[in-house]
Amino acid sequence: MPTEPTESRLSLDTRAARNLATTTKTRPQMQAISSRWLLRMLPWVDVRGGTYRVNRRLTHRPGRGRVGVVRSGADDVRIVPATLTEIPALRGFDDDEVLTAVAGEFAARELRPGDVVAEEGDPVTGAWVIAHGRVERLATGRYGATQFLGVIADGDQFGDDVLTDDDARWPCTFRAATPCTVLFAPRDGLRRVADRSPALREHLAGYLDTLSRPVNRRGEAAVRLAAGHTGEPVIDGTFVDYDLHPREYELGVAQTILRVHTRVADLFNDPMSQMEQQLRLTIHELRERQESELLNNPEFGLLHNTDYDQRIYTWSGPPTPDDLDDLISMRRKTRLLLAHPKAIAAFFRECNKRGLVVGSTEVNGHEVPAWRGIPIFPCGKIPISAHRTTSILALRTGEEDEGVVGLFQTGIPEEYEPGLNVRFMGINPQAVMSYLVSAYFSAAVLVPDAIGILEDVDVATPRT
Repeated sequence: MPTEPTESRLSLDTRAARNLATTTKTRPQMQAISSRWLLRMLPWVDVRGGTYRVNRRLTHRPGRGRVGVVRSGADDVRIVPATLTEIPALRGFDDDEVLTAVAGEFAARELRPGDVVAEEGDPVTGAWVIAHGRVERLATGRYGATQFLGVIADGDQFGDDVLTDDDARWPCTFRAATPCTVLFAPRDGLRRVADRSPALREHLAGYLDTLSRPVNRRGEAAVRLAAGHTGEPVIDGTFVDYDLHPREYELGVAQTILRVHTRVADLFNDPMSQMEQQLRLTIHELRERQESELLNNPEFGLLHNTDYDQRIYTWSGPPTPDDLDDLISMRRKTRLLLAHPKAIAAFFRECNKRGLVVGSTEVNGHEVPAWRGIPIFPCGKIPISAHRTTSILALRTGEEDEGVVGLFQTGIPEEYEPGLNVRFMGINPQAVMSYLVSAYFSAAVLVPDAIGILEDVDVATPRT
């Protein structure tokens, strides 16, 4: 920009005047700071020993997981043998050779939307695994109407009853909702593998014995009780059995080494401490990473540690009020919903289409959107896939309610904030000071239904 000649001005130029003025300045700003609602809303448990053990009642009925599938080409779709242990009847079976033989019985098939995979009431002729696509579950109601029971998708399996029940029949109809790639293993092929493997036959016999044991509706070992009796009948004795191998959570860590030159710390501390500002921004980054790890860490992250029985799919793609109602109804005392901002926007669009007004509630002085009185908190750390799909989490929190809790340890050496310390590491020959900044944390799900996930949520903006 050309400079105006000095002789043409009648007063001092503002650019020159700034050289003698004291500016009013802000402390360093940072765009990456988010609301971090998950860190704020989780109840935090002080783990004195560095490990948190979650004791539960003994469970006889194993849960159903998802089978891994690899696609090497358009026509080469195969099951990852080790993941077949996600099928309840094979849970805990560790013979890799036999699992590979079982996986070899599955062959790929392509389905078009509307194709019926299995009809309600027909005999089960084999096991199915969905490699890609969505399959609807339908049943006939009491008065002949068709009832929609839900949707299953990638990695889900059905029909594995053929491993243990000769007379199994389909409890509902399975129909392709989208183009699907599925893998099918006929009953005869699976039985041949079992006949050749004494270890597998023994394992399946043990599984059948487990199924015969009395359990409550959650699959936990039953407690014998008497109710509604009169007179003086003999009342059974009982006890509550515990899981002999409870899960233990060790505290994870996020760390960095903050370096500050002594010259900067000595000479440029007025009016703001350089060390203080460097540390403040570093801690913000650590807390952001901490929240991301609480969601995405493979060991303890909530997205990876949610029971598969607590995962449901959207009915049509975008998150509708019906989908959130289904998610909330799966547990008692849902305290909060956590969703990516784009998923919240997609939910608002669906409400607008129906003429519904999303409510709000006050949380810690902030007005946040709410559905059925349950606050919906934004969290940009929930990933969005390449196909523009994401997940919405529903959580019950706190030890008293057998919910989800955050884990940390207070009173650690040179603690700066709860669960976070700053330790001086010395000054190197280049006169640079180093500080080790560490945050220790984890999260635990006390019982499986404390958290649920609405998966495959489509957040793409529809064309008008």
